[in-house]
Amino acid sequence: MTNRSRRAVPAPASAPCRITVCRGCCCGDPRKVPGVDHAGQIARLRAAVGDAARVRASECLDVCEQANVVVVQPSAAGRAAGGRPVWLGLVNDDDALADIAEWVRGGGPGIVEAPGVLDLYAFTASRRVGKGLEE
Repeated sequence: MTNRSRRAVPAPASAPCRITVCRGCCCGDPRKVPGVDHAGQIARLRAAVGDAARVRASECLDVCEQANVVVVQPSAAGRAAGGRPVWLGLVNDDDALADIAEWVRGGGPGIVEAPGVLDLYAFTASRRVGKGLEE
């Protein structure tokens, strides 16, 4: 089976949002971003989103200047409604995590608008970087 044929299979309608938290060379490094409980971020985010999303850690997403990076990918329903992955950078405080969790619990990309404050964290990743996140 090729990558192309795997992508052609639609995701189940119940597939939840996915949240990818960069934990590569800079994100998650207290030397780069001091004063943040980096390991605790992932645990708090998982607890806050519950079953609304799967939270996973990733190797370097290659946008180190934005550490810590979080990517919110839409659910199957969100993607069907036109939602696309949202890249958030400088996510270094619990208020940002709470805003992300609230948005995802409400449905996430394609279903509900992100809280306005998340606009301050949003950035556009290059096409090359974005392709690296696809499965």
